Amino acid sequence: MAIPIIDLHCDALLRLFERGNNFTNAPTLDVNYEKLQAGNVMAQAFAIFIEPELSLQEKRVAAYKQVAHFQALIEANTNMVQLKNWEDFHTLQLGQIGAFLTIEGVDFFGGNLDFWYEFYTFGVLAIGLTWNVPNEAADGLHSNLGRGVTSFGHDIIKLNNEHKIITDVTHLHEQSFWHVMEHADYVIASHSNATSVYPHERNLTDAQIRAMISKNAPMHVVYFPEFINGQKQASLRDLINHIDHIASLGGKHLIGLGSDFDGISTKVTGLEHAGMHQNLVNELLKYYREEEVRGFCYQNFLNHLPK
Repeated sequence: MAIPIIDLHCDALLRLFERGNNFTNAPTLDVNYEKLQAGNVMAQAFAIFIEPELSLQEKRVAAYKQVAHFQALIEANTNMVQLKNWEDFHTLQLGQIGAFLTIEGVDFFGGNLDFWYEFYTFGVLAIGLTWNVPNEAADGLHSNLGRGVTSFGHDIIKLNNEHKIITDVTHLHEQSFWHVMEHADYVIASHSNATSVYPHERNLTDAQIRAMISKNAPMHVVYFPEFINGQKQASLRDLINHIDHIASLGGKHLIGLGSDFDGISTKVTGLEHAGMHQNLVNELLKYYREEEVRGFCYQNFLNHLPK
């Protein structure tokens, strides 16, 4: 049984920017057109992520180039369409692959809201204020500045709320997380696992998971073994343990998938690239009803789109 997939995070645009690969069939990409087809992916999020060590000007150049790569892959591949707003998810035709932009860290804004408006026009649908490092908007996971979300970050959240853009809590410092939970109308964890299953700092605590459930905010599990079990290898069952735990806390209706393909250095066995999503589907069907698996794969996300 092939169940459609909506994947809320990949770093293919970063790899295209770095290597100039052909998105259609480059074997070095975890996510390319042929692999999306093989994995029965109906919609793929493409993150704009900029390496933090670049200068501000270099970051902005990289952001624009990643958008250009995104636009080029849409134009070059038959049946790939950009999803520019939430209504577009409901108009996808059988055989089409929807692609949409997200931002993983607003470092390249440089504290200037003009870039929010510009990238909104490009079709960005979700924004994470920062990656692991602090920036003008918020403290990331590795920050010790004690700010949480800054006034600039609150300005971004306000714009997100007004324009029905999702604010992503993945990679945030816990203080920033709670600020987002208080002020954002639309929240997601695009690629995060559960601390109680494996205590990595990137994972969500039970208190955070319960807060997400209270806010009706989707949580998409990530395929990186380091976050799954702390090892260089992990099994499909190891990943499903995180789904089990979130479900046990009452979040079954909010669980989704956020592979982090092209952004992770090691892989789940049998889930090494986007063409292998159905291996996870088949494993999930051993433990969950088909309706529930469809929820994890795509329906839960569709049920919680901003309105």
